[in-house]
Amino acid sequence: MEQIKNAIQNGKTVLGIELGSTRIKAVLIDENNNPIASGSYEWENRLENGIWTYSLEDVWTGIQTSYKNMADDVKNQYGEELTKIGAIGFSAMMHGYMAFDENKELLVPFRTWRNSITGKAAAELTSLFDFNIPERWSIAHLYQAILNGEEHISKIKYLTTLAGYVHWKLTGEFVLGIGEASGMFPIDSASKDYNKGMIEKFDKLISNKNLPYTISDLLPKVLVAGENAGTLSEEGAKLLDTTGKLGAGIPLCPPEGDASTGMTATNSITKRTGNVSAGTSVFAMVVLEKPLSKAYPEIDIVTTPVGDDVAMVHVNNCTSDLNAWVNIFREYSAELGIEISTEKLYGTLYRKALEGDADCGGLLSYGYFSGENITGLEEGRQLFVRTPDSKFNLANMMRTHLYSALGTLKLGMDILLDKENVKLDRMFGHGGLFKTKDVGQKFMAAAINTPVSLMETAGEGGAWGIALLASYMLAKSENETLTDFLNNKVFSQSESYTLEPTDEDVKGFNEFAVRYKNGLPIEKAAVEYLKY
Repeated sequence: MEQIKNAIQNGKTVLGIELGSTRIKAVLIDENNNPIASGSYEWENRLENGIWTYSLEDVWTGIQTSYKNMADDVKNQYGEELTKIGAIGFSAMMHGYMAFDENKELLVPFRTWRNSITGKAAAELTSLFDFNIPERWSIAHLYQAILNGEEHISKIKYLTTLAGYVHWKLTGEFVLGIGEASGMFPIDSASKDYNKGMIEKFDKLISNKNLPYTISDLLPKVLVAGENAGTLSEEGAKLLDTTGKLGAGIPLCPPEGDASTGMTATNSITKRTGNVSAGTSVFAMVVLEKPLSKAYPEIDIVTTPVGDDVAMVHVNNCTSDLNAWVNIFREYSAELGIEISTEKLYGTLYRKALEGDADCGGLLSYGYFSGENITGLEEGRQLFVRTPDSKFNLANMMRTHLYSALGTLKLGMDILLDKENVKLDRMFGHGGLFKTKDVGQKFMAAAINTPVSLMETAGEGGAWGIALLASYMLAKSENETLTDFLNNKVFSQSESYTLEPTDEDVKGFNEFAVRYKNGLPIEKAAVEYLKY
């Protein structure tokens, strides 16, 4: 306790804040990189005029609330006011579109990763670059806006992501960590910068549009892990801590995306390792030993925080529909006058799924709240499908929803593991899907036929991951790599829990996956005929 109090008093702590899809979380760590206090804020994206978005007011309310709750936690636990911090890092959900004018004013509402509205642009750029450009990427959003002839495009001076915006606002530095930058525009892993050849191709593509910029004019500067990305300004300190107690001048690490912080928090930044984050969305990251043989529309190529190539399978929809079904049981219990905690409710239903048939008894569901690039859907509809001879019971129903949450991910991972023969020794899991012991982990192992491990620290998530990147920037010794830092100073004493896939589960999930793929025309028909 005294050691932690001294660290707080002397500014030896490090703070990480991550803006996730449903929660903004702040985690403070000590000199040994252990979490010592935290705070959070729940939020949700909104569909406004056909665009999934968050308001800037929500962004700052959430950041300030999570910071305040963390500082209150420090006060309550250790009796200390938080006035100085050794380093800070910010991260957020990757991709999306935030365009600003010369006065640094947002030109159109923030377009998040969840939007599937850039199909034409993404397809044209993928063909032009011979490199997969997902619909979520910032460059796809920009080019689609140009194709649409949107009024704001001639006014753009700055283009960034949510993490980049927050960092810019707090420090005045218009920069991005390389992992986050790789979700804006393709990165050349050799130069650790935007791909120059593709920059030239894009500039030539838009040369007849009479725009007052090239793409290089708009993009943030790229930094790698360990580099200093500026300091907290006086204005930034007041914006972060509305009480005015936090001092300015604190160094910040490069802002990163949730993919990079997930890799860091699970120590999966070396080749033949990977991690999967499963919550509102689900994405798997696999660090590549060599480039893929060709571009796949289902696979994004991004980077680790130090710039190594990573194959990313990103799925927009994961637990939202699953949560909706769980809430039906919450509502039913309330009608019966039974009070049940969230932990018990989820735990009971998830564990019930373990009793289900390995192939879910012939049941099928699609939890698509929004569109999916991998399955070619611009919009989503939630469906539960069964036939007269399906084995419809509670265990199979819950198992079906859990399998469905991973169904689209499996389609992408099969490309890497089967078609490209990518070698993967172990996957690390984190996120809400894995909170109930053995369940999500068991089904994930079956989906990818690979051992899945959970770390004891995984519950701290991306906020801890970006705190570690800030700690690395602050405390790294000369020539110390991020891998060395994580292995020797963070995870050397960490324990993990691993589940191996069983033959029965793998066979059952493969049978479900065939049903899932064959049933996609049902989902597509629902999108076509059930228009809002």
